[in-house]
Amino acid sequence: MATCETPGCGKPAKLQCPTCNKMQLMPSSFCSQECFKSFWVLHKAKHVIVDPFAGYTFTGPLRPARVTPMRSVPAHIPRPEYADTGKPVIEDRARGNAVVPYNQQEIEILREVAKIGRDALDIAGAKACVGMTTEELDIIVHEAIIERNAYPSPLNYRGFPKSCCTSINEVICHGIPDQRPLEAGDILNVDVSVYYKGMHIDLNETFFIEDETKKVDDATKKLVHNAYMCLERAIAMCKPGTMYRDLGDTIQYVATKEGFDVVRSYCGHGTGRFFHCTPNIPHYKNNKAIGVMKPGHVFTIEPMINAGSWHDRLWPDDWTVVTKDGKKSAQFEHTLLITDTGVEVLTRRTKGSYVDRFV
Repeated sequence: MATCETPGCGKPAKLQCPTCNKMQLMPSSFCSQECFKSFWVLHKAKHVIVDPFAGYTFTGPLRPARVTPMRSVPAHIPRPEYADTGKPVIEDRARGNAVVPYNQQEIEILREVAKIGRDALDIAGAKACVGMTTEELDIIVHEAIIERNAYPSPLNYRGFPKSCCTSINEVICHGIPDQRPLEAGDILNVDVSVYYKGMHIDLNETFFIEDETKKVDDATKKLVHNAYMCLERAIAMCKPGTMYRDLGDTIQYVATKEGFDVVRSYCGHGTGRFFHCTPNIPHYKNNKAIGVMKPGHVFTIEPMINAGSWHDRLWPDDWTVVTKDGKKSAQFEHTLLITDTGVEVLTRRTKGSYVDRFV
């Protein structure tokens, strides 16, 4: 249950501000009319809409659209520590700790979580089409996850307002689902993360948005295929004894060989007990990543490949990361488990493969 927003109160709250609801703002909860009235002078400032993009110079043609309020998750579904507060306090305390291998019982749970994530991403990918909004895709992902009694990990993680990330064209990562309709010729990355039985997993794919009037151009298809190959070549290196820093050398070689570049500001990461944890896995060459792969390690590889410069910029929504030059970016991601003899792709496709789209 929500708590009263009046400073110093903290009581359970069921009443909601009707103006916030009418304006479709984030719900504001109060324990009583008295608390609501006492806090009204300060609370009403929330009803003044300020455009964070006023005066902002966009790097490419994409523009933000309206973002609807955060969705709820049924009370019976277990949730991560940040679900109500937005603050992953325990995760932050563990930042920088040594990588802890997962035991067999935890690995079995991770396989269950990975299947939920795989199902949700496959459903979203099959539905994505011209005219559909990323808001609608977010609803699809949200419902697919909660129907399986799991929690969408991005929801309220550090305040993120949606249940998945949707990154279009020049958006590198962390795009917020909104009411912009998808257009023919777009590329769309859908990033799905799931929390279930105390464990997280993370995966994403880049999809072509096409119809009979317009297809994705060949140069963009080449970019997407390269991003896929960067991930595949990196996965092929994964086994006990491989140094995490060496993945970046291979990824950058594959990308630059075809004239592309690798984003440096964002990296792969450990996942499982926490949404994000050690190891950190940069995707560019000559990086300073620490550590060697060992059986039981669980992490993501998720190279972000740009058609132009690797440099990025952050939109004023404090989430959406775009290419500095406005050119397109593509990405694929898997959650991986290091085994005694090699690697298990926990989030692998159960039908077909990424490369099917390029045949």
